[in-house]
Amino acid sequence: IDFGPLLSNPKLFILGGAAQLGIFVTIILATIIGFPINDAASIGIIGAADGPTAIMVSMKLASNFVGPILVVAYSYMALVPIVQPVVMKACTTKKERMIHMAYNPASISKTTRILFPILVTLIAGLIAPESLSLVGMLMFGNLIRECGCLKSLSETAQTAFSNIITLLLGITIAFQMQAESFLKFETIIIMLLGLFAFVFDTIGGVMCAKIMNLFSKNKINPLVGAAGISAFPMASRVVQKMGLKEDPTNHLLMHAVGANVSGQIASAIVGGLIIGLVLK
Repeated sequence: IDFGPLLSNPKLFILGGAAQLGIFVTIILATIIGFPINDAASIGIIGAADGPTAIMVSMKLASNFVGPILVVAYSYMALVPIVQPVVMKACTTKKERMIHMAYNPASISKTTRILFPILVTLIAGLIAPESLSLVGMLMFGNLIRECGCLKSLSETAQTAFSNIITLLLGITIAFQMQAESFLKFETIIIMLLGLFAFVFDTIGGVMCAKIMNLFSKNKINPLVGAAGISAFPMASRVVQKMGLKEDPTNHLLMHAVGANVSGQIASAIVGGLIIGLVLK
């Protein structure tokens, strides 16, 4: 992941945090419906649109619905190009979707690129110690790339090792897919709650951008807020496509990437916070 777009416009950090709104709203709703708090928290994290975070939270909290939660989480990640455009269009006006954002990439020094993942890891550890397993690995991957001294290790992490981890995740999910634990009425409820979380995360990011525009001279296209979820890079591409649809000269990709990266960091931290709060 390139942190350049995010470092060029640090305000995008706020959008990544706001796009986690649906997680907490869904946890409350699932609790009201009758799910135990560990299951409700695990269901809510589906809204992060981040498979590894959903796996870690549901496993750590010993949810009774690990299989359905993982399937729903990965399913909605794949449905980003279908679900998000509908929500974004419903929450914005044509004028808002046509807002242009100038992209002036700042020159990010190598020292900054190396220090950033280290500082994020330290801060995340102080805020949510339980998130370090996710945030730490994400930041470590960027650190070995940016340091410039571990080219072979960096290339392996980005290709072969990443593919191996994907296979292992698939096997892990498959073991949770026994019919007696998956084919239940609760699975349908989890699918609906997952969609609710995903939609409200998107709304949270869009509305946050609108609120920021009330106090900012340089307006943010609200579509960029929708990229604050963790589905990287699909959410960024959806934002770019929607921006071009409204105005062929409106390129929002790099801004969306910044919000998207922020969302990845935020979702991992929120996952750690939820684990820490529920297990207390």
